[in-house]
Amino acid sequence: MALTRAQIVEGLVKILGEEKVITDEQVLKESSIDRFRKYEDICGVYTQPIPAAVVKIENAQEVSAVLKFANENIINVVPRTGQSATEGGLETAVENSIVVDGSGMNKIVKIDPYNMQATCECGVSLQVLDDLLREQGYTTGHSPQSKPLAQMGGLVATRSIGQLSTLYGGIEDMVVGVEAVFPNGEITRIKNVPRRAAGPDIRHVIIGNEGALCYITEVTVKIFKYMPENNIFLGYTLENMKPGLEILREVMVEGYKPSVARLYDPEDGAYHFSHFADGKCVLIFMAEGPKAIAEATAKAIEEIAAKYDECKKVDTQFIKTWFDHLNWDPKKVAEERIEIAETQNIGFTTEVSGNWDIIHDIYEACCERVRNEIPDITMMGGHSSHSYVNGTNMYFMYYYNLVDVEPEEEITKYHNPINKIIVEETLKAGGSMVHHHGVGKHRTHWIKEEYESSYYILETLKKAFDPNGIMNMGTILPIKK
Repeated sequence: MALTRAQIVEGLVKILGEEKVITDEQVLKESSIDRFRKYEDICGVYTQPIPAAVVKIENAQEVSAVLKFANENIINVVPRTGQSATEGGLETAVENSIVVDGSGMNKIVKIDPYNMQATCECGVSLQVLDDLLREQGYTTGHSPQSKPLAQMGGLVATRSIGQLSTLYGGIEDMVVGVEAVFPNGEITRIKNVPRRAAGPDIRHVIIGNEGALCYITEVTVKIFKYMPENNIFLGYTLENMKPGLEILREVMVEGYKPSVARLYDPEDGAYHFSHFADGKCVLIFMAEGPKAIAEATAKAIEEIAAKYDECKKVDTQFIKTWFDHLNWDPKKVAEERIEIAETQNIGFTTEVSGNWDIIHDIYEACCERVRNEIPDITMMGGHSSHSYVNGTNMYFMYYYNLVDVEPEEEITKYHNPINKIIVEETLKAGGSMVHHHGVGKHRTHWIKEEYESSYYILETLKKAFDPNGIMNMGTILPIKK
């Protein structure tokens, strides 16, 4: 028989003590969602099932005890740290869930400059870690827009990526080892070594699991020398996306590694670079690292861009100023909430990826369909921000006016239909429906199409590690009706 809400709380208090079990009604409501439902949150309307409790954990043993309790009683557990998720991964999809908050596990365990790695608990802020490293002449190389808010456990769980990825890679390229707790309470540690060939790379069972397989408690990441004095910014305008993508491709194929390589279409470019974009696409780069490498990289990029007559150089100070003010912070988030409430205009993003031969077609098909099929659109654009030797991503940005809708109708009238168009067109072309924000709970409808025949592997992992299905129900894999 399922435990009642009161029994769940009572059981958690026995495990953790009363002070670590939060049952305040407003906290529970706010803990039922993430930024995917930001308009509902702004309006104070909460449509998702309210959790039974939020628990504050301080170590892996406490996580183990909570997960064992939940597993024995078939209670949904939603792991979280910094709460900056955007795809519904933190939504409590079923009644009386337990939200396990690891933000209090915020100890930097060790910075090891000789072996070039740093170990920290899951609740360590990326901003705090990177600021400390930079004071010592190092960096994580990880710089997502959510850097001031995000914490290490969530970044690894969502397979995040940062603005400097073209040089440093995604979080999966940075993780050396991890500690995680599985639903049966098993605490596991993958040791810190540079590489090994002892079977499959089991780090990737944990990296990107979105809390649907286990709870990440500790992370070790690589660190890199930090030499900002050598940074070189480059910026250009172009008439359309096609030559911009060709330039990105050539830079990658020729083997150059700028830390930043981004291409904005006219709509997205106008949003970020209104002072010089003038209705054109914007292409930007940053070269960094040792002085000789940064200079050689920048020189090579300039030579590639010079082959395109329509590629016009812009003042590099514009690019540096933009980059210095790109990240979220609590003040920006608060200002955004006020702006949405006052203007009734709201924006979201959907990010996908594809090989070089299909990415432009994906971009054009998605923009055309959204503009034609979705009402009240005020902006539809996109940019490529993470490139590889074999392809790139496309990060769609869209804004719409909220017209004749209740707060709970915003998602069904606008957000979900836009997501659907972008996912459908990307999968049809042969790309991936999600590049770095995670599947969450709102792209699960297409998870079998995304994985195709390899879905067998994903489904088997879930059955093996979470046979009772208590970990973050409805994330990555849909809830079976």
